[in-house]
Amino acid sequence: MKLEITVQQIAALLQGEVVGGDPNAKISAIAKIQEGDANAISFLANMKYEDYLYSTKVSAVIVSKGFEPKKEVPCAMIVVEDAYAGFTDLLTEYQRMLSLAKVGIEQPAFIDDSVEMDKATAYVGAFTYISKGAKIGKNVKIHPQVFIGEGVEIGDNCVIYAGVKICHGTKLGNNCTLQAGAVVGSDGFGFAPQKDGTYKSIPQIGNVILEDNVDIGANTVVDRATMGSTVLKSGVKLDNLIQIAHNVVIGSNTVIASQTGVSGSSEVGANCMIGGQVGVSGHIQVADRTMVAAQSGLAQTVKNPGTRIMGSPAISQMDHLKAFAVYRKLPELQRIVRDLEKKVLSL
Repeated sequence: MKLEITVQQIAALLQGEVVGGDPNAKISAIAKIQEGDANAISFLANMKYEDYLYSTKVSAVIVSKGFEPKKEVPCAMIVVEDAYAGFTDLLTEYQRMLSLAKVGIEQPAFIDDSVEMDKATAYVGAFTYISKGAKIGKNVKIHPQVFIGEGVEIGDNCVIYAGVKICHGTKLGNNCTLQAGAVVGSDGFGFAPQKDGTYKSIPQIGNVILEDNVDIGANTVVDRATMGSTVLKSGVKLDNLIQIAHNVVIGSNTVIASQTGVSGSSEVGANCMIGGQVGVSGHIQVADRTMVAAQSGLAQTVKNPGTRIMGSPAISQMDHLKAFAVYRKLPELQRIVRDLEKKVLSL
């Protein structure tokens, strides 16, 4: 599907202003500023790429207010408050248009007779299985080979990509996106140790709740609660290959990068940023706006909002940098200690 929209219409969509070029030029593609051809649109947010602006072949470039070109620009500029944010809005609209284009139920697909779904706006891909009692909102796009369990509730405008598994009792809000292979609502890791050294499985009878505007990356797993709910609050964004354990609560607008694991019953606050390969221990709390560096091991509660931590075990960023400065000097310090030992022994 192509955009087929004019430069002026894009400017109106982004609440921007067209400067130079042809405001009536048709835009049918989105491209990098250094690669695009005529009828494409791009953006300039990083001044490292400014030189490409003066030789680009695209029909329009989104720029930030206050930008002053050093040379003549061969295309139209759409001036907005923030070029990167404006370009993101354009991509979002483009994705929405692509999503709206998909409607209908492909065969073979199984949809239980009890399922509530707005078939006029829904898309269901082939080999999808939707279990009894499921409730699916308007304009939901379910791609091929998806499994939706009993009693699952999905809000409006959600996109479920190929191979996703949404297990029984899970609830999704509006505007959620689950990337290919994600599993939401699988059993939590609950086993009780026995006197003979074996482990007995603990039934996981809770569920998972995703609030509005939650994004789940490919092959990420969110486990159901033992009792109650595992909750991802509004605006949470999870990367690929993440493990969220049973009864975890992730605060609104928190982002977590790939290969991170959050252990059971931990609570992560709102607007946190957690890097890749971070390990979060169970039953701890992480304050709002905490920033955790990649490969950190978080084993204790973080009480103060806005804390920056790194390392394993994780400590404050400043303390870690100070400690690392000493660590780098250990070979030299060892040599000094040995020299001192020799001098003491020679006395």
